[in-house]
Amino acid sequence: MTKLKFALIGTGFWAQYQLAGWKEIDGAECVAVCDLSLEKAEDIGRRFSISNIYDDINALLLSRELDFVDIVTDVDSHSPLAMAAIERGVAVVCQKPLAPSLEIAQEMCRQARSWRVPLLVHENWRWQRPLRRLKEIIDSGVLGTLVRGRIDYANSFPVFDNQPFLKPLERFILTDIGTHILDVSRFLFGEAEELYCQTRKIHENICGEDVATVLMRKRSGLTVTCNMSYASRWEFDRFPQTMVSIEGTTAGVALGRDFEITVYEDGRANCERVHIPDYPWANPEYALIHASIVDCHRNLLSELSGQAKAETTGDDNLRTLELVYAAYQSAEQRASVLLT
Repeated sequence: MTKLKFALIGTGFWAQYQLAGWKEIDGAECVAVCDLSLEKAEDIGRRFSISNIYDDINALLLSRELDFVDIVTDVDSHSPLAMAAIERGVAVVCQKPLAPSLEIAQEMCRQARSWRVPLLVHENWRWQRPLRRLKEIIDSGVLGTLVRGRIDYANSFPVFDNQPFLKPLERFILTDIGTHILDVSRFLFGEAEELYCQTRKIHENICGEDVATVLMRKRSGLTVTCNMSYASRWEFDRFPQTMVSIEGTTAGVALGRDFEITVYEDGRANCERVHIPDYPWANPEYALIHASIVDCHRNLLSELSGQAKAETTGDDNLRTLELVYAAYQSAEQRASVLLT
């Protein structure tokens, strides 16, 4: 298969892992790096043997033949960078959250449809192997009718130490982790019709919320609670693991610590441990997340190469962003929000 040529836009904390993830799969080759800081772009270019370095996306797009760009920058720059590529017919892979507001994200998707250019979101959380296995169990029907679910992402990991730019954000955990966790709720359980949210700020040196609880009623009637926190204290800190428990009419299932899944049925407990791929470039603290980058890349590439539809298109991700901003609305109004 001919390799698709792409440019990496942005050289921040996640850029090195994005590039390393692309190198794990066939079919894509990074041919250029672009960042407002030439020094940073040159540094990552040297590390990954990429010689074409730019500090302006328009100069890049005018001088290079690209199949897509991979945008790994701050959220406020997503829209102008994506539109620069879309208007030149270049497909876009963009980090989450797609945009700083729902309205801007909607306009990005509208423009992508108008120009008939793929706009994809690198939403890797749902590609964690334990969550994929959990989805297989749900789809098998062994649980019967789903009654209630809970998704927990709660730990005390010092996320602000290696990502200090998160501290001044007026909206934090729902836009940062909430985009992931609420997307997982859609992946596992489908769309919601009503939502209620409460938020709190525990860390004193930040601006946004670092604790959030979202309660949803799914269209199926299932009740799902999503708990998110960077201020939780447990005997075993679970970063960056997501815990899930699901009650069905014939069985229950729990995704617990260290990727162990247990199905409870007729008084029996059947356990399995999900294997996580080990990549030499992965940060041990983020190994679960970094492994999911590779599977997410593979899925996005399937659409970019015309083989199959990607799961996390811009239009699909709009449904997740609707939940994020409905959660903020609910927290501010202290009332539930009906969803269309």
